[in-house]
Order: sequence, then C-alpha cells, then structure tokens
Amino acid sequence: MPKSLRSSEGFRQFVLDQLERLDVAPKSMFGGTGLYADGVFFGIIAMDTLYLKVDDSSRVLFEREGMKPFKPYPGRPRTMKYYEVPLAVLESAPELERWARRAIAVAQRPDRAAVAAPPTRGARAAPRAKRQTSTVAPGRARRRR
Repeated sequence: MPKSLRSSEGFRQFVLDQLERLDVAPKSMFGGTGLYADGVFFGIIAMDTLYLKVDDSSRVLFEREGMKPFKPYPGRPRTMKYYEVPLAVLESAPELERWARRAIAVAQRPDRAAVAAPPTRGARAAPRAKRQTSTVAPGRARRRR
C-alpha cells in the first residue's frame, strides 16, 4: 500500500497548467489533489499520475491505451472509476482538455448508486405503515380467563 498519494509540486502544477482553459479548482485530499470543474469532482492527481473519471463508454478509451484504474489501496479488490491518463494525452494540452471535458461530463451525470442512496440525516423518511402490536393473530379474539 502506498504511504501517501502525494505528488510533486512540479507535476501538480504541470497538470493544472495543461488544464488552465477549463478553470479547474484543485483541492488537497488524502495527500493527493482532487480536480473540480463546474462543481464536480472529475480527476485525481496522485503519486505523479493524473486520473480522470470514466464510465462504461469512456473506459474503453483508457483501456485501449493500456491504462489502469486508480487503486489507492492495492490490497483491496475494488478500484475506483478513475483511470490514469496516457502520457501522450497528458503532454498535449488540447488533447488533455478534450479528455478532461469527457470526464467532467461523466461526473455531471447522476450516479445510479447515489440515486438509490438512503436519505441523509435530518431528511424526512416516508411514512411507515402502522405495525400490529398484538401477539394475537388477526381476526382471533383473546380468551378471557
């Protein structure tokens, strides 16, 4: 397991310079840097690698280039929906911008898991049907002694 997701300041700044036309807001997180645009989290800079958010349709572009998913915890079987960006894309600002716009569009789509998530604390739950508290089966009267 990596000790830190930290990247060099030079790499972080290079990525931000390449994406300057997108008005990206970087935010430090767990030693790495989260990338936000239009209020959505679309990328991660970690361990001197840029990862962009993917969905089923965009993942194939990354896999075709031999790129791997972001896996901050190598000992765990699950990966995240972020894939490393190919070096040729990273080095071309116009191409990286195109890939980043696709990742932003993916991040803006509602996630099915989030839609099915339970209500947050303080949210009103749907009314429940009243529970029957009697131990007597419905339709049977209790015998008196």
